[in-house]
Amino acid sequence: MAEVSLQRLFSTFAGGWPGLGLLLLRLLTAMLLLDDEIVYLTQPAQVMPTVMHFIGATMGILLFVGLWTPVVGTLVAMVEAWILLSHSGAPWPAVVLAILGASLAMIGPGAWSIDARLFGRKHIQTLGS
Repeated sequence: MAEVSLQRLFSTFAGGWPGLGLLLLRLLTAMLLLDDEIVYLTQPAQVMPTVMHFIGATMGILLFVGLWTPVVGTLVAMVEAWILLSHSGAPWPAVVLAILGASLAMIGPGAWSIDARLFGRKHIQTLGS
């Protein structure tokens, strides 16, 4: 079911230079998320924001490997918008991460991702070839 859904979202998983660009975008977003969450989790805080930042760190790991990128990108955008609207801390990191998450949700993971391996088009080789 998920395979059909991702194939409908993205006709191809970009390779070459566009794929490298998507890989860099995914890695940048993941590193920013993980850095933000590690800094936040090392400080004492209330339970609810800690839960949201733990979810953010998990999403950073998923983006790093390129797993469920459209869903995770959407969740990143939503969580960062929630953090932004809750007025907790400086607004610009949340704005940047929300935009990066939404961008990844719209354009996909690229060829160098687990998503491409799991849900990309398969080439069937025949015995005669």
